[in-house]
Amino acid sequence: MRTFEQIMGQALNESGLAQPLATAAQTGLVMASAAAPGTFEPSLVPRSTQDQALITGLTMALNYAVSTTTQDAVAAFGAIAARGLPGGNEIRKQAVATLALDLLAIPVGYGLYRFVSRRPNEAMLRGGIRQVGWRFMATGVGGAVLGTSRAGLIALDDLVGAKGRLARFPVAVPIGLTVGGAVLHRQLRDVRDVAPESDEPQAIDPVRSAGLGTVLAGGLMGAAYAEMWLAEQAGDRLAQRLPGPPALWRLSGHALCLAAVVAGGNALWHRAMTKVEAGASIVDPVFDDPEGGRHWVEPDVSGSSESLVAWSTMGREGRRHAVLSVRAQPPPDRPANLDFSIPAIMGEPAVADPVQVYVGLDSAPTVSERVDLAIAELDRTNAWERSVLMLISPTGSGYVNYCASAAATYLTRGDIAMVTMQYSKRPSPLSLTKVKNAREQNRLLWLRLSARLRELNGSGPRVVLFGESLGAHTSQDVLLHWGTIGPQALGLERALWIGTPYGSGWMHQVTGPPRPDVDPELVTVVNDIDQLMAIPPEARKKLRYVLLSHDNDGVARFGLDLITSRPSWLEPSRPRPEVVKGASPRGIPQRMRWRPVTTFVQTLVDMKNAQIPGAYRPFGHDYRPELTRFISAVFDLPASEEQLVSIENALATRESMREQIFKD
Repeated sequence: MRTFEQIMGQALNESGLAQPLATAAQTGLVMASAAAPGTFEPSLVPRSTQDQALITGLTMALNYAVSTTTQDAVAAFGAIAARGLPGGNEIRKQAVATLALDLLAIPVGYGLYRFVSRRPNEAMLRGGIRQVGWRFMATGVGGAVLGTSRAGLIALDDLVGAKGRLARFPVAVPIGLTVGGAVLHRQLRDVRDVAPESDEPQAIDPVRSAGLGTVLAGGLMGAAYAEMWLAEQAGDRLAQRLPGPPALWRLSGHALCLAAVVAGGNALWHRAMTKVEAGASIVDPVFDDPEGGRHWVEPDVSGSSESLVAWSTMGREGRRHAVLSVRAQPPPDRPANLDFSIPAIMGEPAVADPVQVYVGLDSAPTVSERVDLAIAELDRTNAWERSVLMLISPTGSGYVNYCASAAATYLTRGDIAMVTMQYSKRPSPLSLTKVKNAREQNRLLWLRLSARLRELNGSGPRVVLFGESLGAHTSQDVLLHWGTIGPQALGLERALWIGTPYGSGWMHQVTGPPRPDVDPELVTVVNDIDQLMAIPPEARKKLRYVLLSHDNDGVARFGLDLITSRPSWLEPSRPRPEVVKGASPRGIPQRMRWRPVTTFVQTLVDMKNAQIPGAYRPFGHDYRPELTRFISAVFDLPASEEQLVSIENALATRESMREQIFKD
């Protein structure tokens, strides 16, 4: 029988601690496997089997990559520390030093994790430091447990005479799954008595999801292993020419690989964006006539024959917006069931012809010139004579929510002017780099409008603001660091933002801890119209700025800081889930827990699934069916219940027809 020292020595070698590449890979497998069970917990919205496989695969792969890099860092410091150890066997010295550092990383990492305490609305840097501590602690546990398990197997192999068969058993995955399952079981026990039946069931096949996720994780981890191999080769070659052990230079190899990936990804990104932007200018087949559909546009709408904005420069979304404008009078030669004019829907005559200004990104070369063009269009249409001026901040592609613009037109009986300026041709998730441009464009337009309205000495229209998705973010960015004083100073009487992205700094400022520039009586966040109407009448009269954000909207919940800090909406004290008839459900599933990588990936998939194509219901990132009543309440545009229902029915029919006409 071999001594414990001999067994541990062999375990150190066979478990990979004497070979940094193998050690990192096996430790990564432990951490990746430990993360797998938690990926099956529910998140904001139900997901498919394919989505579950994607979540499981990405979570395992990311945990593998981070853990292997962390273990490589431990091994690098171990190689340096090994120089001070007695003995001549350098491999054994490095193995012992690395194991010692794995054990040391547990209390040190935990201490750092506890020392950098969590604060409300903390910076990502602070949360990142705390997560570095947690990651070193977890990786240290993984490395230590792995080495100990290997030693135990070798001892058992000796005891039963298995001739190395037990010693070679791959224990990394079973260890990880056991740890992950134990943690998940403990968490489920904590919420079992709270509301286990309230979470919406997931429509997934767990066995198929696990299989697909494992295949995806295997492929991604294979790529990570290849990156590690390249980093090792680079480290060995650098160590031959420069002072220092290979383990230290391996970290430089990781940096070189990362730089290559970033450079390649940047080149592919620019090529893809060029194609996306080109597609945003394509003319819809329905406009394939000599005038390109321009003859369907009313005179007071941009793109018409009288407009200063060229039809060809408005882009796909601008042209669609113009053609679908609400008419003040019934169109000639159209059946009654296709008459969506103001008199047909409201049961009373229109007060005025609605003005609809839309300036495309290609309508003028610079921000200043586009703003000049928008002001000129407002002058041309006598927009200053309308009672309401509605500023619309579109989504990244330039899309304007037709339900919002149509509902406002009906509720004002046409006595409204709307102005929209495009700032990007890309879908919102791909337009995040355009936020700064959009902010400056909005700021210049609003300042010009504010100056013009002051010249009218109170005889001009009252100004309201509507923003959706990235349009909500870009319009709120103008008000950053100005709290609720900002919109008041700019003359924005009221505002409605829907689906505000989590990254909006202004939203966090006005809904977070008290600030001297924020009047909490002026702003609120609600999930549905019943929540808004449940506010006492006196308090509701004081409201001016409303953020409509569904509790299960992934766009409103997803942020990069999910990797570093637990968000406020996942606090243990969060409200219990509640089903609301005719509205998006309230609350967050009680079984949804914050796990840095897992929650990040889950919410990323939730954001992808936030709006189901073709569906017309208040759920996730779709707010269309609710907009009539919200615009009426927030913008103070009264209508009878019969008129509100008539508008809602008309908008539902219009949306169905729009989707049939403009099939992407």
